[in-house]
Amino acid sequence: MDKIETSKKGLYIGTGIGLILFVMVGLLSGSLVGGLIGLKLAGLIFGAPLEGALLSRAIVAISMIGGVFASAVIFIAGMGFLGWTAGFIFDATSKASVETPHAHPAKGH
Repeated sequence: MDKIETSKKGLYIGTGIGLILFVMVGLLSGSLVGGLIGLKLAGLIFGAPLEGALLSRAIVAISMIGGVFASAVIFIAGMGFLGWTAGFIFDATSKASVETPHAHPAKGH
């Protein structure tokens, strides 16, 4: 039961670190990458110089939201998985004990 608790602690710590990293790094980069993909997609559909039409703006906005969501999944879930793995490995290495062999006394002497 302790193994599960240590893994959960690692999961929570990793998820917290991933959330902080997402807010600091991933939010802006996710929206920029998603916006670039949306501009390229809208440029392919409506032509290279985009006008201010509602549909092209909606495509860019939806792709920006998708980029932020993908960045959140990568940062938060990825760091959560790494934290869980670190907790599991820490528990596995700390619980494993190797006993040193002791010399047995000779019988009959």
